[in-house]
Amino acid sequence: MITFVLGGSGSGKSEFAERLAREAPGKIIYLATADAADAEMASRIALHKSRRPASWDTWEGGVETLPRAARKLAGDYDLLLIDSLTTYISALFVSSRASEDDDETAWAEPAEKILKGVSEIFTGFAETVRDTPKRLIVVSDEVGCGVVPAYRMGRRFRDIQGRANQTAAALSDEAVLVAAGIPLWLKTGIIETESGCA
Repeated sequence: MITFVLGGSGSGKSEFAERLAREAPGKIIYLATADAADAEMASRIALHKSRRPASWDTWEGGVETLPRAARKLAGDYDLLLIDSLTTYISALFVSSRASEDDDETAWAEPAEKILKGVSEIFTGFAETVRDTPKRLIVVSDEVGCGVVPAYRMGRRFRDIQGRANQTAAALSDEAVLVAAGIPLWLKTGIIETESGCA
C-alpha cells in the first residue's frame, strides 16, 4: 500500500502523514530528505523531529540514494514515511541546474532524471513488498495553486514538481490533499479506518 499525501505550505500535510503512521502497526522508519542549510530550515527540521515518537527510526542519507534506500529498508520495516518528495526534488534540481539564461531544452534531461528518481522510489518499493502488508507514505508539496514564480528557475521547479506529483499520485494506491489541516481524499484504498485512511 502506497499513500501519497499532498498539500501546500503550512497545510498540515506532514502532521497528517505522521498521524497515519502512528496508527499503523509494526516497525516504522522516517526517511528525512531535508538538509539544514540555514537556521530557518534547521528550526523546521527540529520541529519535525520533536513530533516523532521515540520508537521510530530515522534515515538521513543523501538524496541521490533515496530510491535505493526505500527499496532496501522496505525489507526491514513495516512502514516507511518519506518527508518530503519536494525537498528530494529540490536537491536533485539544484545539483542538475543549468544557468538562469538556458532555454527550456537545457532542462529536458535534468527533468527526466528527477522524474525517473521519483518513479524508482514508488515502483522499487512496490516491487520489493509485493503481496505483503507493508506500507509507504510519501509527503509532497502542491505547488500549482499559488502565485506564478517571478523567476525562470522557480517556474522550472514548479513545473517539474507538478509533473513529479502526477507521477507519484498515479503510482500510489491512495492520494490525499490536505488543506487547512483537513484531508480531502482524491484516490482511496480498499480498507477504511475511523480516521478515513486505509
